Amino acid sequence: MNSALVKKLSLPLITFLIAWLGGLSTMYTDWTWYEYLNKPFFNPPNYVFGIVWPILYVLMAIVSFLHAQNIFKLYFMQIILNGLWSWLFFVFQSTAFAFLDIVLLIFLNILILKQLRESNAWISVVLYVPYVFWICFASVLNLSIIVLN
Repeated sequence: MNSALVKKLSLPLITFLIAWLGGLSTMYTDWTWYEYLNKPFFNPPNYVFGIVWPILYVLMAIVSFLHAQNIFKLYFMQIILNGLWSWLFFVFQSTAFAFLDIVLLIFLNILILKQLRESNAWISVVLYVPYVFWICFASVLNLSIIVLN
């Protein structure tokens, strides 16, 4: 198997592995801690996250497959940070480190969008933008929880 094909296949596989590992963090979460946090009025109900994230991971996997050659390093770094966030925030209850993580995550994903745009991969830009918007929203939630607690 050539290296281009390995890259194309590895990024979607890593995406779904990270999604699973991030979900695994819920088994080690003290949910009473989370329930007692002061949250902003715009915090969505918990079930919304379970709807949104699988859709975003599928979109991310598609884009990573289509553009593995161009975005491999940035995407690999961002997907690791993506998976780390759940563990930092929920398991280790480190809202500040989780916020730092998500700020870096946003930065890397803006660079990915820039590369996609420069490649005139407009369909992939459209597929990827919801993820970037969602993590920007998540960063506002994260920061709000820091401020309110």
